[in-house]
Amino acid sequence: MTKLPASLPEAERLCGELAAELRPRIGPKTAMIGLYTGGAWLAERLHKLLALKEPLGLMDIAFYRDDYHTNGLHHDPKRTKIPFDVNGRELLLVDDVLYTGRTVRAAMNELFDYGRPASIALVVLADRGGRQLPICAQYCGAKVDVPAGMRLRLKREGERLALALEADSGA
Repeated sequence: MTKLPASLPEAERLCGELAAELRPRIGPKTAMIGLYTGGAWLAERLHKLLALKEPLGLMDIAFYRDDYHTNGLHHDPKRTKIPFDVNGRELLLVDDVLYTGRTVRAAMNELFDYGRPASIALVVLADRGGRQLPICAQYCGAKVDVPAGMRLRLKREGERLALALEADSGA
């Protein structure tokens, strides 16, 4: 029997804490890009809380994944929209859950097709461990132990964000 964590961190609280941690580090060259889907939701919230000057960028890394040929494309791929020049920017790359690091690697590969940022800092709501690549978040809301065979996801409940565990169909 799989042991589930007693409780998951409260996503809304973590979002506020991330915004507070990021606020003093925001400069004139800072821009934010969220990864579809959960990372985009989190980025939308953080972008608003931080009142960033540059419009929010959104990224779909489906074509850049190293398992694209195995998994194929999702039924509703979204187009990447980066409404600013990434060259020389201090980018905040936002995702909901950091796991193997492969999604972040794919995002960085795509970002460099748009130009050369001055820096890329990874912002995640939760880090569940299990890295397969040498990638870490510079800003992390919480570390969460996730039982084998389970997946940690960010969900929308009306206007609120919430973390949830669900069975991992790929496990």
